[in-house]
Amino acid sequence: MGVEEECTLHPMTDAIINLTAGAAGGVACVLSGQPFDTVKVKMQTFPSLYRGFLDCSLKTYRHDGLRGLYQGSVPALLANVAENAVLFACYGTCQQLTRRVFGLEKGSHLSDLQNALSGSLASVFSSLVLCPTELVKCRMQAVHEMRMVGKTSLATHVGGSSTWSVVRDILKTDGPQGLFQGMTSTWLREVPGYFLFFGGYEICRTLFTKPGQSKDELDAVPLLISGGVGGAAFWLAVYPIDSVKSRIQVLSMSGKQAGFIRTLLCIIRTEGVPALYCGLTPTVLRAFPSNGALFLAYEWTRRTLLNHTSTA
Repeated sequence: MGVEEECTLHPMTDAIINLTAGAAGGVACVLSGQPFDTVKVKMQTFPSLYRGFLDCSLKTYRHDGLRGLYQGSVPALLANVAENAVLFACYGTCQQLTRRVFGLEKGSHLSDLQNALSGSLASVFSSLVLCPTELVKCRMQAVHEMRMVGKTSLATHVGGSSTWSVVRDILKTDGPQGLFQGMTSTWLREVPGYFLFFGGYEICRTLFTKPGQSKDELDAVPLLISGGVGGAAFWLAVYPIDSVKSRIQVLSMSGKQAGFIRTLLCIIRTEGVPALYCGLTPTVLRAFPSNGALFLAYEWTRRTLLNHTSTA
């Protein structure tokens, strides 16, 4: 992805192109999948309040309207734009590092699994910008449920649930380090998840590529399907980890939470393993359109910028 073009771009130019294209992909991902993500977070954190995907969607819509399904869109945009900008910028660098480690002459010689390894390594860095923004997004999405069960902090209850009020509450209560609550869980999810994410995407693109054709020549439909497959592979593999992360980030609104392992064991002991999969349906449903849109926007933006750079 992006390594097939053996153009002689300056590394900084290539990084800026990848960063810009990744940001465009992040916007496309949020706009196409935010309502599904809102339902996912609510069901993960409060599985006993809803009977399923449709029940949660309808109750959210009745209580807050369409705006409720898009609650947290601002931090979600910030999260996805920042994450994907850093992810894809680092991805190109990690591809070159992987190429050198395996002694390959050109980036286009990387196998699908080596590209997957590059994506996994890039996620270590993108998680650093994702965790704080995702923390704010999750809290905004579940603030109604936190009030229902009486666990919302006074500052958040009084100040509302705007992006700034949530950030201000975190800084006031826990300081700057509070923005990184759930960091361990984020890394545990992202590193293996992005190996499957990029691996699924690249393998699927390879299957769509005809003999004598380059992956970069694929049109929109194969890119959408490949992105959807990569997204589904990501979530099916790491969803229980994401459930624990959501619990830690949302419930920390009412006080300091236990670490990843203790939270995981507590959920299994008190609610059973199925609780870790609450919200899986909207997540998988979201994976195809949102991640398909992400990769389509990324590839087309990158191609446009590369063509503009080559003709400039």
